[in-house]
Amino acid sequence: MNLGPTLETARLILRPPREEDLDGWEELLGDAETARFIGGVRARADAWRAMMTMAGSWALKGFAMFSVIEKDSGRWLGRIGPWQPEGWPGTEVGWSIVRSAWGKGYAYEAAEAAIDWAFEALGWDEVVHVIAVENVRSQALAARLGSVNAGPTRMPEPFHTIEADIWRQSREQWARRPRG
Repeated sequence: MNLGPTLETARLILRPPREEDLDGWEELLGDAETARFIGGVRARADAWRAMMTMAGSWALKGFAMFSVIEKDSGRWLGRIGPWQPEGWPGTEVGWSIVRSAWGKGYAYEAAEAAIDWAFEALGWDEVVHVIAVENVRSQALAARLGSVNAGPTRMPEPFHTIEADIWRQSREQWARRPRG
């Protein structure tokens, strides 16, 4: 079953999740540092549920976060892409990658492709990033992508106690920003 498109960048393949991605999801959600701002550490069974949530969103809404695959190795690196759960404060492109892939520009490369796709294929007028106030790494990535911190946002339950800012940019701002 083909749930959605496959995008390619210079080093990455972005595609909807597959069952074979479970070990990567477990690595991402089982690491305290990588899971810190995405709901905390979860066991393999919960990683499976999270992966299936993305697959379900692809099936029902036509979009969700992509699995990010390194072209050279075939290794699953993370999840990046459009996301808008019920009650969410906007049309988000979010990201999370495994710690061993940090600092290599993968999140930027994949987020750039995912934002392009969200504006072009989904017709979104705005992209947001909901970022915990302590998550300075994601704040830096959002700024590098051209988004601006618009201040505090309110998350839906059960996340309503998390202090987060909403970073945003319009389709027009994205089109005018310098690339790279």
